[in-house]
Amino acid sequence: RWKAELMPEARKHLGDMAQGDARVALNALEIAVLTTPPDPQGHRIITLPMVEEALQRKALLYDKEGEEHYNVISAFHKSLRGSDPDAALYWLARMIEAGEDPLYVARRMVRFASEDIGLADPQALTLALRSMEAFHFIGLPEGELALAEAAVYLATAPKSNAIYRAYEEAKKDVTEKGALPVPLHIRNAPTRLMVELGYGRGYKYAHDYPDAIVEQDYFPKELGVRSYYQPTERGFEKIIRQRLEEWRKKMGRKS
Repeated sequence: RWKAELMPEARKHLGDMAQGDARVALNALEIAVLTTPPDPQGHRIITLPMVEEALQRKALLYDKEGEEHYNVISAFHKSLRGSDPDAALYWLARMIEAGEDPLYVARRMVRFASEDIGLADPQALTLALRSMEAFHFIGLPEGELALAEAAVYLATAPKSNAIYRAYEEAKKDVTEKGALPVPLHIRNAPTRLMVELGYGRGYKYAHDYPDAIVEQDYFPKELGVRSYYQPTERGFEKIIRQRLEEWRKKMGRKS
């Protein structure tokens, strides 16, 4: 029977790298014990370098609850935004190799896809979500490549923060002006009383009009018409911009 002792820093690193997968931890621990020669008393002292070698990973300076955590994720996010896939891969590797939760990184890429790409490339959000699903399915180490694929895609996709800015403007109106009443003509009218009160009266069913476009107000009267979403000229948003300009012109609105 072996007499092995796992040093505290080695135990912490093993736990960080295993990410809750007992198979990874036990396999690495077994390799570390088998490759560590016993001392004269027959004890095997498992140190950090031995665990590192077993895991074939390095313990990097990375405090997951401290400043360096936020510095590195910021560098990763800004590399994606700056369309630098190589830098994005470097910071991704820094996080994964240091024991960061890969699903945390995946969640950040999902957020990035909406915040910094949006409809400039509608596939970005889909790919980010699929990379998270793929990693969740196969785990470490094979799942790293799914995250790397997503990072490169996001970095090389056309960029737009139009969705982010549009939602912030809409949220500001809601916060500042409160719950304004829904216009009667676009209210649902499931009861006779509601019909008598004018709910749904005057509503124009879009499919009854050419191109399903009809001039009609959908905002509360007290708010007036808003144009929150201003698509860029980049990627798919260029097509959306042209489409909206045509529609808004037919509806008598300014872009």
